[in-house]
Amino acid sequence: MNFKTLARKYNDISLIKRIVAGLVVGAVLGIALPGVEVVGLLGTLFVSALKAVAPVLVFFLVISALTNAKAAGSMKTVVVLYVVSTFVAALVAVVASYLFPTELTLAAPAAEQSSPSGIGEVLGTLVMNMVANPVDALANANYLGILVWAVVLGIALRAASGTVKDVFTSVSNAVSTVVRWVIALAPFGVLGLVYTTVSENGLDIFAEYGRLILVLVGCMLFIAFVSNPLIVFASVRRNPYPLVLRCLKDSGITAFFTRSSAANIPVNMELCRKLGLDKDNYSVSIPLGATINMAGAAVTITVMAMAAAHTLGVAVNPVTAVILSALAAASACGASGVAGGSLLLIPLACSLFGIGNDVAMQVVAIGFIIGVVQDSCETALNSSSDVLFTATAEYRAWRREGRDFRLGRDAFSEDELA
Repeated sequence: MNFKTLARKYNDISLIKRIVAGLVVGAVLGIALPGVEVVGLLGTLFVSALKAVAPVLVFFLVISALTNAKAAGSMKTVVVLYVVSTFVAALVAVVASYLFPTELTLAAPAAEQSSPSGIGEVLGTLVMNMVANPVDALANANYLGILVWAVVLGIALRAASGTVKDVFTSVSNAVSTVVRWVIALAPFGVLGLVYTTVSENGLDIFAEYGRLILVLVGCMLFIAFVSNPLIVFASVRRNPYPLVLRCLKDSGITAFFTRSSAANIPVNMELCRKLGLDKDNYSVSIPLGATINMAGAAVTITVMAMAAAHTLGVAVNPVTAVILSALAAASACGASGVAGGSLLLIPLACSLFGIGNDVAMQVVAIGFIIGVVQDSCETALNSSSDVLFTATAEYRAWRREGRDFRLGRDAFSEDELA
């Protein structure tokens, strides 16, 4: 069997199954054969590869997105709902992280960092990182500097010719492809990381991961059943739960298993058709939502960054928490273009606390270990919310027009839908 055939058979297996296999093998080896450095090296190489490619990915991804962005037009209400819900999701994650602080056991001990003396120091560090030399920002993984320069260049390049825009799109796609190659090797990285962690800490480490999963999933459930319905109610002044439950049943369950907002677009489009929504609107808002409506990603970015801060003893004051929420919401809008979803954007949030890239990437690696559950729940929340807020925006317009409607109910009979 040649290498190409072996690689094809490997890639034909679901990534989630490969990661679970790596997790199990790593745990078994960690108990049976502790202290074998070669096995642990797999985890180190994986984290190093992520550290190398993530800054370049964020830089070109943001430039490409802004360069090719189109005006919202009639989608203004939908876009506002997307942005508000994502920001609220980040706030919910911050509050949950305060109420249920989680500390992580890192592969290598990290020195405890001193907390900022006040908001002045936080803002000062923030501004200095933002105006850093762009080459230096890329070289040292200064994600705030990378983000600012990418935004500035992306806006400036909106006036460029189509050929120039295509170049940045191609570079962004190429870097994303490289990241997909790295992610394809995640099972071996997870194997090495779990092996090292279990060798040093035993199986108790999974209780820690379980707590982290509970915080993440708990936040997402709160958003799905509390904060999102409140946003819908504020918009249409009617009981939101028939619509909420319909979106979760018809869209969220499918997205949970496919783990791809893009793959769930046809499902969402069909649901919008059944609800009787305007095709001219939902044909734009659903693909747009798969790109920028990322409440689940905002939760993941925020909770993981707060866990890193708790681990290093960095105190997070309320003002910094609000800044983190805004940063997480903004960065989450780019999560759909990142192979590995929201996980590779965690260092961007960590940089707000002055947490180094070495520690941040270890947190990312833990994210891949718990991603078996986290990514499925995140995708279900993100994708079902696309239909939820598309319908909410249209129901809001219908209410103003005085039209009669029932939230979450099919607008046609089964014969008419056929």
